[in-house]
Amino acid sequence: MSVKISAQILAGKKVELIHIPSQAKIVTAAPVDNNGDGSSFSPTDLVAGALVSCSLTIMAIVAERNGYDLSNTCASIEKIMQASPRRIAELPIVFNLPKNLAAEARQKLENAAHTCPVHHSLLPEITITMSFIYDR
Repeated sequence: MSVKISAQILAGKKVELIHIPSQAKIVTAAPVDNNGDGSSFSPTDLVAGALVSCSLTIMAIVAERNGYDLSNTCASIEKIMQASPRRIAELPIVFNLPKNLAAEARQKLENAAHTCPVHHSLLPEITITMSFIYDR
């Protein structure tokens, strides 16, 4: 399967991405620490966002398949850069899930988060840590 995305440079070191099948648009901006204005997601911010949204999506698929209620489930991710070479160094994620999930459900959901396609696509040198807090 393939998906086409078009990209065009805009003023101010911004890039407009268009998801061809849906025509949805995202504009990225260079971050302040790399000569930009930081007015939007940077390309590496999108990588972090892709990882956390992919993990949550796979968890939602597993939850639907097994009848788990993930109401109020949320997550946060931090992108930590390294200077030389400039790249993502760490991506710690904290998931907040319902406290009433049984041990078997928790194990399936945690495994799902670790097996998302974005996680498998990232360099092994990127430290990805996932914390699961059952407090919702």
